[in-house]
Amino acid sequence: MSRKVAWAMVIALAVVLLLAFVQYEYNRLVSLNQRVKEAWSQVENVLQRRNDLIPNLVATVKGYAKHEKDLFLQVTEARSNLMKATTVREKTIAANQLGTALARLLVVVENYPQLKASENFLRLQDELAGTENRIAVERKKYNEAVNNYNRIAKSFPTVLLVRLFGFEPEKPYFEAAPGSEKVPEVKFD
Repeated sequence: MSRKVAWAMVIALAVVLLLAFVQYEYNRLVSLNQRVKEAWSQVENVLQRRNDLIPNLVATVKGYAKHEKDLFLQVTEARSNLMKATTVREKTIAANQLGTALARLLVVVENYPQLKASENFLRLQDELAGTENRIAVERKKYNEAVNNYNRIAKSFPTVLLVRLFGFEPEKPYFEAAPGSEKVPEVKFD
């Protein structure tokens, strides 16, 4: 075998290995990207469940607490903002605002013993609590998928392929609302 043929084979092998590596990394990025999208769709799914429960909760509380009009408007506006949001960042902010408004609504409920004893309200409250737990679980899964994507997308040499193939260089995490690290104050009067 001549030297030219040997070099040609070495170069051909190097090209094949390089193409195989690029194909593997591209497919891995596609897979990670799809996992992030899937995880986000589950977050949206449980956020929608919460959105569907809110009108029933507000209507039930309205019957007992007619003078809490501002609070009902805040809950309705926060729900509307979540439904209008289009990006992960906008939906995160809107979901956090809605969570804050719902927490205030539940504080108001404490002043109405007859409402707390209502079977409809108790069922709605249980559904909402279960939904909030689901949201927390799905947010965690989403952030894990984002972490995996970001870790791989920022590693070398994959970072070069991310740019080459037009993948997002970094996916946003679902972050807690500002002030959520503070422990809520509970008062028994």
